[in-house]
Amino acid sequence: MLIEDRGSAATTGAESIFAEVLADVLRVDRVSVDSHFFDELGADSLVMAHFCARVRKRGTLPSVSMKDVYRHPTIRSLAAALADVAPSSDKSSIVAASEVATPTSTLEYVLCGALQLLFFLGYSYVAALAAAAGYEWISAGSDGVDIYVRLVLCCVAGFLAVCTLPILAKWVLIGRWKPEQIRIWSLVYVRFWIVKTLIRSNPCALLFVGSPLYALYLRALGANIGPGVAIFSRRVPVCTDLLTIGAGTVIRRESFFLCYRAQAGRIETGAVTLGRNVFIGERTVLDINTSMGDGAQLGHTSALHSGQVVPDGERWHGSPAQRTEVNYLRVAPARCGTLRRASFCAFTLLFICLLYLPLMQGSLELLLAVAPSLGKVLDPTLASAYTVPLPGLVIGALVISLIFFFGVVLVGPVVVVIVPRVLNLLLKPDTVYPLYGFHDRVHRVIARMTTIRFFLHLFGDSSYIVHYLRGLGYHLSPVEQTGSNFGIALKQANPYLCSVGTGTMVADGLMMINDEVSSTSFCVSRASIGPRNFVGNEVVYPAGGRTGDNCLLATKAMIPLDGKIREGVGLLGSPCFEIPRSVERDSRFDHLRTGDELRRGLAAKNRYNIRTIGIFLFTRWLGVFLVALLDLAAFELYGSLANVPMAALFALSLLVSAVYYALVERCIAGFRPLQPTICSIYDPYFWLHERLWKMPALEYVHAFDGTPFKNVIWRLMGVRIGRRVFDDGVHISERTLTTLGDDCVLNIFSKIQCHSQEDATFKSDRTTIGAGCTIGVGAFVHYGVTMGDGSVLAADSFLMKGEDVPAHARWGGNPAREM
Repeated sequence: MLIEDRGSAATTGAESIFAEVLADVLRVDRVSVDSHFFDELGADSLVMAHFCARVRKRGTLPSVSMKDVYRHPTIRSLAAALADVAPSSDKSSIVAASEVATPTSTLEYVLCGALQLLFFLGYSYVAALAAAAGYEWISAGSDGVDIYVRLVLCCVAGFLAVCTLPILAKWVLIGRWKPEQIRIWSLVYVRFWIVKTLIRSNPCALLFVGSPLYALYLRALGANIGPGVAIFSRRVPVCTDLLTIGAGTVIRRESFFLCYRAQAGRIETGAVTLGRNVFIGERTVLDINTSMGDGAQLGHTSALHSGQVVPDGERWHGSPAQRTEVNYLRVAPARCGTLRRASFCAFTLLFICLLYLPLMQGSLELLLAVAPSLGKVLDPTLASAYTVPLPGLVIGALVISLIFFFGVVLVGPVVVVIVPRVLNLLLKPDTVYPLYGFHDRVHRVIARMTTIRFFLHLFGDSSYIVHYLRGLGYHLSPVEQTGSNFGIALKQANPYLCSVGTGTMVADGLMMINDEVSSTSFCVSRASIGPRNFVGNEVVYPAGGRTGDNCLLATKAMIPLDGKIREGVGLLGSPCFEIPRSVERDSRFDHLRTGDELRRGLAAKNRYNIRTIGIFLFTRWLGVFLVALLDLAAFELYGSLANVPMAALFALSLLVSAVYYALVERCIAGFRPLQPTICSIYDPYFWLHERLWKMPALEYVHAFDGTPFKNVIWRLMGVRIGRRVFDDGVHISERTLTTLGDDCVLNIFSKIQCHSQEDATFKSDRTTIGAGCTIGVGAFVHYGVTMGDGSVLAADSFLMKGEDVPAHARWGGNPAREM
């Protein structure tokens, strides 16, 4: 007998099947239809994910999702809910039909890679010639003033050329974008990739974002953008002719509105239309063929899936988005006229042209000039050499790398602690300031300086991150040290208005929103996370978040701004719903968090982390040294063989860097793959994971996005990867635990994470993505997941641990379920 019935109600057929499946998953003889899955039966989310997968395989019952399990945590309530539920009308605006994949060929794959390599080499050749010619012209200056003037003119000319090139390439190679499908690896795709790469690597995205100049740049690319638009996201749209943004709209940080997506062997382009005075929150995704009416709002951690339309004046949130009454535009407007905008743009251009670019270029040329001279002083025999002097190049590269790298390491923390602290005295909390003024400039400098990723990587996942964040201005007192209080990825607008309570642990990807922005104004406010919380990956926490003590904020959970203060519960999904704060499996190592066990474990972890920091600094310095050596050798070859060797060495420096950091990671792991595990954060195997997260410089890897060479690098890093995989910018945290099948399509900012940490418990397992699968923009795949061949995970979805997606199914949402 597999069923126990506590009440008098008869057991239905659905209840019997559910009980049979759950008993088998739990490996027990019988379960009660009225027992709570988590509190009484001792199940956890991984167990229930396996339960859901087995129910789906039966084929005789409605599909059960993790959201159904959490909302109806007994067999009786779950069966009743599924029996009464009709097909949801919310799905009417979502394209759920699975389309036939577009076939790709190996011949096209190889030809595409060859053409991309030729373009990169040609671009490197022209850039090398321009840089060398500029260096010669600047060096010919007669005095300091003449050299500075030449430096400014050279920098301005180079900056204009780099900014103009993507615009010219787009109009010459593409013309006007239109809704279409482009077969990946085809010749048409090569043109798409060239334009996309030039647009994404353009310095305008870095230097002009958040200013009216950025809107002008997008207009030059063909976008239809109205007056008074404020765009703060660095995620540059590519198919700009399909982008329409009405007057007065504001788009916040980390929002994606690319006007294209990759799916099932093809690039699909489509329109994104935003009306007047629209508000787009932090870390949102607007898929193709979406639109928002005048005055509409989309909250943080939300997504519009393809085909969704937000009517005029309505507020939506969630993934996929649904209607809400929460107001996400929470700052009053201010006077912000044309003169203020124009003066902001003029000052930005003057700063870039007269100070920023000359300082960067001048410092580089000074190092290049000093390094060979120092080499000749240290070794006089080099002065008479006519060939490339290898010892002199090595000495020069040592000088450049040591000065640059350790100068940043030693001086950088002092600067980012002192300068923003002084500037913060000029800002008052909860005071509305107009955009594009003095206070706005101060606010941007504080945000930019206190979110430098290098120092977070250096100190993160160790006890020392607490001291660094305190120096930045975080309010953390009193601190309960765990050795893993914060990860290596953390962002905020103003650290002096960030509070994190005692005993709270934070995983990678937290973004604290303590500034409110409209198209004309902004203010800064305090954002506070309560004590005894655990904050999962990729959480956006706004000022005024309605959570309190002892909460589990699950991965990608949307923090609510309305309702009661949530305490002693977990929050999952977007929009969020309550789940148990913890389960038995996650508390098995709690005894290691107190008393003598904690002191011994923390001391051992600190010693290990010191060695990790030392390895991190050494490997990063060695990487800088290798690049400096190749670049100096390239300059030494200037003028020989039509400068082809010089350009080749410049291009080689990028490839060498990517391969070098891949080998560093494999060496640290002993060239052995990671193994699935459940352990304490005070277990040395967890410390190895932390070390491996810290080491790679993935910026070099992402330089190969959209090319066949990316797959070679992933394979070198340990990913089991099939043929013709298309990777537009995925992040894979545990490379050796990940398997990707042939012809997979991985979109930008998607993530495959084969681990999870909850409080002091760390878990990891293998994740397998089948052949022909698609992972959408911003989607997150957790550990222990299997995606069947040809399945699709929609944009901004969260596929929870242990899920088993059937072949050719389409899943989406946060948490993901069949669509």
